[in-house]
Amino acid sequence: MNRVGTHFFVATVLFFALPSIAMPNDQVPGAPQTSPILIRGAVLHPVDSPVIVRGTILLEEGRITAIGKHIESPKGALIIGAKGKHIYPGLIESYTDLGLREISAVDVTVDRSELGTRNPNVRSWVAVNPDSELIPVARAGGVLLAHVTPGGRFVQGQSAFMQMDGWTEKEMTLLAPSGLCVNWDAMQPREKDSTKQAQQRDEKWQEFDEWVEHAKRESLRQADAADSISSDLRLEALMKVIRRDVPLVVSANRQSSIEAAVAYAASHKLRLIIYGGYDAQACAELLKHHDVPVLIAGTYRLPLRRDDPYDSAYTLPERLRRAGVRFAIGGEAPGYPGGASNVRNLPYHAACAVAYGLPREHAVRSITLSPAEILGVADRVGSLSVGKDATLIVADGDILEPQTNVTAAWIQGRKVDLSSRHTMLFEKYKQKYQSGN
Repeated sequence: MNRVGTHFFVATVLFFALPSIAMPNDQVPGAPQTSPILIRGAVLHPVDSPVIVRGTILLEEGRITAIGKHIESPKGALIIGAKGKHIYPGLIESYTDLGLREISAVDVTVDRSELGTRNPNVRSWVAVNPDSELIPVARAGGVLLAHVTPGGRFVQGQSAFMQMDGWTEKEMTLLAPSGLCVNWDAMQPREKDSTKQAQQRDEKWQEFDEWVEHAKRESLRQADAADSISSDLRLEALMKVIRRDVPLVVSANRQSSIEAAVAYAASHKLRLIIYGGYDAQACAELLKHHDVPVLIAGTYRLPLRRDDPYDSAYTLPERLRRAGVRFAIGGEAPGYPGGASNVRNLPYHAACAVAYGLPREHAVRSITLSPAEILGVADRVGSLSVGKDATLIVADGDILEPQTNVTAAWIQGRKVDLSSRHTMLFEKYKQKYQSGN
């Protein structure tokens, strides 16, 4: 077969094979809210205030307009009885590639990183696939919001805070950019005597430093010239960090990486967020002093070192709480098989922390209001508060318990379809076995 024929054959095979590999989901995004919705009789978990038993919440035009014990029903309101149910703010996955990765073993379904290691201009939200099969699965677990981040080995690119419902990435985006992601662990040599790795680290440091200094000069030039446009997209991304419009979101687990990142951010007066944070408790005073929050990369993690206690990852949230360090818990632990497909387990990562000492109310906060505060969207989401988006879930029990099911959900007042490939297959094979086949 000649080269043209080979290319045509491969293209034909891919055309027919790909739909079976990565079919889009069948869920239709929710329609905008057109009439008031009153949900009453439920246990309300506002997060930023005490739990309300047999409470009522009112949703109007996509916002929460009232919450309490006794609320009058507006004319034409849809009244929903929720006796015995629990209502929480939509859960927030604080660091994920959901929408950027479908099947890890099939590279054509993965768009989480660009070629090269220096990509500050990359914008994660433009690559998000609204039809990902993993999004409905995450929603069914209560995860309605996510901090979507690009991957990579050094300067990864810009992240976005997104809603898990919408026809397009534009409809899904709540805040973009929400951070500039850098893999700081990649700059630290694994062995103390590794001269080559230390040299590579120094080269990366120098290059990143030059970029930052260049961005500072360009920012000053624009201020003097009343010019806010740069033709260099990489530089423009860094300038947002320099101006403190956007935080630097640094992947760092080891103490040396965390300390180096904090020192660098402090010297350049940058806003900083640590992702991973395995050794964060060892740097607690430093993190507290500079008010650097930590996005914990899940609790389902193995110890980083051979001599670490087996429960190091399980107890990290409680150790940070006691140390006074702000934190949120994620559900997509690095290196854990499946990646974005594990976002559905977010509440159980928080539940694991409860089993190892973290108070339950702090666990719920760590997957709702805390990530919203850290990522700069707490004025819109994260708690059941008057004026915030009507983004919430109704569950038939404690959201941290595995047997609990999410029975209803709204994003900005739009009713969300909670079916998914999981529920479709459940119904399919339930019929099969009921028929005796």
